[in-house]
Amino acid sequence: MKKNCAIVGINWGDEGKGRMVDLLTGDYDVVVRYQGGGNAGHTVINEYGKFALHLLPSGVFRQGVTNVLGNGVALDPENLWKEIQEVTAKGVAITPENLKISDRASLLLPWHRALDGLEEARLADKKYGSTKQGIAPFYSDKYQKKTVMAGELFYPEHLKAHLKDLMEWKNLTLTKVYGAEAVTMEDLDQWLETYCEKIKPFICDTGAFLRQAEQAGKKILFEAQLGALRDLDYGIYPYTTSSNTLASFAPVGSGLPGAKIDQVVGVVKAYSTCVGEGPFVCELFGEEAQRLRDAGGEYGAKTGRPRRVGPIDLVATRYGVQMQAATNIALTKLDVLSDLDKIPLCVRYRVAGKETDDFPFPTLLDDCQPVTEYMEGWKQDISGVRRWEDLPQAAKDYVLRIEEAIGCHIGYVSVGPERDSIILR
Repeated sequence: MKKNCAIVGINWGDEGKGRMVDLLTGDYDVVVRYQGGGNAGHTVINEYGKFALHLLPSGVFRQGVTNVLGNGVALDPENLWKEIQEVTAKGVAITPENLKISDRASLLLPWHRALDGLEEARLADKKYGSTKQGIAPFYSDKYQKKTVMAGELFYPEHLKAHLKDLMEWKNLTLTKVYGAEAVTMEDLDQWLETYCEKIKPFICDTGAFLRQAEQAGKKILFEAQLGALRDLDYGIYPYTTSSNTLASFAPVGSGLPGAKIDQVVGVVKAYSTCVGEGPFVCELFGEEAQRLRDAGGEYGAKTGRPRRVGPIDLVATRYGVQMQAATNIALTKLDVLSDLDKIPLCVRYRVAGKETDDFPFPTLLDDCQPVTEYMEGWKQDISGVRRWEDLPQAAKDYVLRIEEAIGCHIGYVSVGPERDSIILR
């Protein structure tokens, strides 16, 4: 029996992973976020309302499901506490029984957000497109071994000395490199009292919890942030996030390094979207782009930024499927394409005068042009369809064309944002 499943993004992020986690958590006992921080949002719509989750796992809405923030997460106490308050205000219970934070997760410190904004300002027109949530400075410091782990909150004397050392080191950068104000111990004391004390009840040895859950035969769902093309090692570097977004990182970042992932559900949008900077070969512009953006509500869950949009990119999607080792695909937002007469698909890239089916090395992406083909639209509302055989033939043809091109079965077709707006194949 397949017990462990990872839900991951296949493209640039924003594919609709939150709605898929929310849908599938009914079949799982534990949901684990294993990487990333509060720099992206998972939009979930259910009986409680509409939510944009940034740090909380998308399983928090299911009774009986335990949610874990793993050691690979960039744990921002301030944003997490605010998010907990927003969710509980709508009637969702969040307790130490249904939310557990790894004591080995490093804390995103107050200066990380400041440094993120300062560096983007310094880069000016060469900026990476950061959401300025402190993620890159956080992971940089983590790999320099200059962060504080959540478990240190239980050892106040050690913690204060550790923070003081880190503060003195970081103030050198803030003041001498960027000419910014120094952080004081009073600032850190206030941060500890206002936010860190609030999340302490949730912090525990989640590795032990996950091992016990595995031994008890519990089913575990691993939830990723962003997508394969934003992976630090395999994405469109340097326009990536600062962590590994791949399913293969789930065991390490979750706190269960020996876990075997039995199933990988890759989430793909029925068209392409991209938040932030970097090469986006299939990008549309002008009126055609705005029509698609408005139809799909393509604005960032965290920032409200208009997303860059384009047709489905079969080259990038095939590559993402390979990087994630996806075993099943969820195709989301098919309903958004319902009013198009002709539906574009980016089927290959043209680079240096030659056409290719292969996703190229990042340096070459700026020189690639899309090779676009068109399929007939279905020109009818499909948001109420719940069975594959009831879809218009043109919609089925579009799904099957994608399936063949990317080499992975499409088992879920989403025709709306609600939990039940799904077709199972």
